[in-house]
Amino acid sequence: MDDATLPSWRDTPTRRAIEAFVTGVATGPDAVPAEERVAVFDNDGTLWTEKPMPTQLHYVVERWREVALADPSLADTQPYRAAVTGDLAWLGAAVEKHYAGDDSDLGTIIAALVGLTDGLDVEQYAAAVSAFFRTARHPVLHRPYTELVYQPMVELLRYLERHGFTCYIVSGGERDFLRPLTQSIYGIPPERVVGSALGLTYDEATGSVRYSPALAFFDDGPEKPVRIWSRIGRRPLLAAGNSNGDMPMLDHARRGPRRGLALLIHHDDHDRDDAPYDAGADKALAAARERGYTVVSVRDDWASVFPAPS
Repeated sequence: MDDATLPSWRDTPTRRAIEAFVTGVATGPDAVPAEERVAVFDNDGTLWTEKPMPTQLHYVVERWREVALADPSLADTQPYRAAVTGDLAWLGAAVEKHYAGDDSDLGTIIAALVGLTDGLDVEQYAAAVSAFFRTARHPVLHRPYTELVYQPMVELLRYLERHGFTCYIVSGGERDFLRPLTQSIYGIPPERVVGSALGLTYDEATGSVRYSPALAFFDDGPEKPVRIWSRIGRRPLLAAGNSNGDMPMLDHARRGPRRGLALLIHHDDHDRDDAPYDAGADKALAAARERGYTVVSVRDDWASVFPAPS
């Protein structure tokens, strides 16, 4: 056990299982070639906080509020009504309904989401996202979102890299929303971000790539292994997630020709976590033993949750 390598992890069976797996992959007679050492991580709820709502939803809520103020006729329809009134409960419920298999409200959110970027070029969107992160604060913890990464998971990324792994983010969140900041907060470059994608078109007049008013695909559930293969071209040896929608990705890592490790983050700490919850992860938690997931308890396995405030 190397306390200097994973200082925010307690000395528990979970940590020892991670270290044993990585050591077995990187050294000894069963070592895997470095080019095959691929690890994939969900983002919301796995690498950073996602309650009371995913960070990208906070961003789009601010944009919806601006749109509704410019066109008051929208203020009586969802999701603009939720944005204007600050009804985070409706938005949070829509996300949880999705995890339960009901996308009726998620469709409403996506339709309004794609309208925000229609016609923007990719550089304009990246600049708008970067501006948001310079000032945005978590609505409960009142800290910058860039400080609300899970410190143990960032340490795990570095630990894996030192043992020859290449790490990717595979998120249900929109990939171009994440790309402007993943290098600075996770050390993962934008080309290793896989996520949901808005439609794109090429503008010959300006030489720009612009967004179209459509969602190309939603990277969740069974779509995650498909996108992993289409973008990476390798089956991961390690996968980490926190929700029912991550189960196909976890299974994809576990059931390969080589021994894999699937980590399921369980938000069970009522003192240090921003919002302990099982909702949206109930199926994954119930199936963890049967499917061979290694459950990471925020309460028991992490000595600290967030980095110290800057």
